[in-house]
Amino acid sequence: MSLQLSFFGGAGTVTGSKYLLERPGGSRILVDCGLFQGFKSLRLRNWSKPPFAPASISAVVLTHAHIDHSGYLPLLVKNGFRGPIICTQATADLCGILLPDSGHLQEQDALFANRHRFSKHNPALPLYTEDDARRALDFLQPVPFGKTIEVADGARLEFTRAGHILGAASALIAWGGITVAFSGDIGRYGDPLMLDPVTPKRADYLLMESTYGDRRHETTDPEDALADIIGKTIHRGGTVVIPAFAVGRAQSLLFHIARLKATERLPPLLPVFLDSPMAIDATNIFRNHKADHRLGAEQVKALDGHVRYVRTSEESKALTANPIAKVIISASGMATGGRVLHHLAHYASDPRSAIVFAGFQAGGTRGAAMIAGATRIKMHGRYLPVRAQVHNLSMLSAHADQAELLRWARGFTQAPRHTYVVHGEPASADTLRHTLEEELHWTCTVPDLGQTVTLS
Repeated sequence: MSLQLSFFGGAGTVTGSKYLLERPGGSRILVDCGLFQGFKSLRLRNWSKPPFAPASISAVVLTHAHIDHSGYLPLLVKNGFRGPIICTQATADLCGILLPDSGHLQEQDALFANRHRFSKHNPALPLYTEDDARRALDFLQPVPFGKTIEVADGARLEFTRAGHILGAASALIAWGGITVAFSGDIGRYGDPLMLDPVTPKRADYLLMESTYGDRRHETTDPEDALADIIGKTIHRGGTVVIPAFAVGRAQSLLFHIARLKATERLPPLLPVFLDSPMAIDATNIFRNHKADHRLGAEQVKALDGHVRYVRTSEESKALTANPIAKVIISASGMATGGRVLHHLAHYASDPRSAIVFAGFQAGGTRGAAMIAGATRIKMHGRYLPVRAQVHNLSMLSAHADQAELLRWARGFTQAPRHTYVVHGEPASADTLRHTLEEELHWTCTVPDLGQTVTLS
C-alpha cells in the first residue's frame, strides 16, 4: 500500500499549514487547516479556491489552535466539509475563542475599509464571518493525549505533547503499515509556563517544523530584558506597547511582569493593561487545564493580580488617549490586525515610547518590518512614522530554536526514512535540512508549496 502526501500550506512559509494525507481512491485526512499570513501574495491564497474539494476530506487533524494552523476551518466547513475536526481538549477550548474572534476581526476590518474607502474592492468583504466560525466549532472532537483512535478508513491517530501553547500536539498517524509524524509547532524546553515537548519514538516519515531552523534564541534572561526596557521607557514618561499573541505570549508576559513587580524590579503600582478580550479569555482557560502547564494555582492567580483587563472598544480607546506611563499588552502578535494597531498608530511616532515584540514575525508583517528598522508603517490605508524604540525579545518565543529542534529530533529511537522540513521560511527550512543531514545523517527534503509525494 502507498499513501500520497501533499503540501498545500506551511511549505516555503511559516503560515497556512495544510498537509493532505490520502489513500489513493480512499479517505483523505487534512492535517492542520491554517490561514496564510504575511506577504500579500500569501494572503491572497486565502481567497483562492482550495486545491482540494472540502467535501472530499474525511477528517481534519488539528495540532493546535493558532490561526496559521486553524484559521481556514470556517471556510472549509462553509464550503462543504462535514467530517470530524480532531484535536486535544485545550485546543478545542482555545479554538472556541480564536476562531470567532478571527471572523469578527475580518468583519470589522471590512467595515472599516468600506467606511474609509481605502480598499480596492467595493464593497470590501470579510473572508468569513463570526457566524461561519461558530458553525465550524460544532465539528471539533477532542481526544486526550496518548490515546489512539481511528480517524478514517483504518488510519489511527495519537497525539503527543508539543509544548508551544496549551493543547499543542504532535500527531502520529499510522495507516496501512505506514507511520507519518507531524511535529506541529515544537515548543521550548524548560519554558516557565509550558510543559516540555515530547518526541514520538518512531515514524517512517516525518514532517518537521523549522520556524527557527537557522538561529538560536538569545540567552538573556527575559525578565532582565523586560525590566530594562520597561524601566527606561517609564522613566522617560513613555508607554510600552507589546503586540502579543493572545494565546501563549500574553500569559507568558503577564507571568514575567508579575514576578518583576513582586520583586520590585518594576514599580509595584506600574499600570499594566491587557487589551485583548481574547487574551483575557485565554488566560481564564489556563485555570481549566492544570495538567497542560507548569503553573500552580497561586501562580495562575498572580497573572490577574497586577493587570487591568480592557474588554470594550470604548475602554481601549480611552486607554490610548490616557497620557500616563504604562504597559499595554494587546493582540495581534505580528501587528497584522486587532486593537494593537490603534495603540501603534498613537505611540509608534512617540520617541519616548517603546514597542516590544515577543515572538516570531513572519515576512510581510508590520512586526517584521519594524524589527528590521522600518521608519514608517502602513496602517488603515496611510503611512505612519516610527520614532519609538523597537525591541525584539526572541527569547520569549514559544518556538524551539535550532538547538532545541535538534534535541527534539534526537528523541527518535531510529531515523525516519525521510523527513520533510516544513513550516519555515526558505533560509530557515534549508538550514535545518542541512543540519539534520550533517549532524543526524537523516535523509531530508524541503518540499515546495503544492508538491505531492508518494509514501510507500
